[in-house]
Amino acid sequence: MSTILKRDPEKFLRELRVHYSDVWRVPTSKYLLKPDFIVIDPKSGKKTKVSFVSLDDGEVVGVVYDILG
Repeated sequence: MSTILKRDPEKFLRELRVHYSDVWRVPTSKYLLKPDFIVIDPKSGKKTKVSFVSLDDGEVVGVVYDILG
């Protein structure tokens, strides 16, 4: 189940870039089928799906996202 956050998606992604060097917009990623977060901009209603990409040992190596509109 995805966690829903109501905040500015651009600011959220900017904060992720501070901690993760690899943050990509990949609309066709299999990781976005069940995203970790759905960020909803309270002003515009724009939604962004965000998922962490991890290795088999659980180490997080990057973040993928897609803007839904």
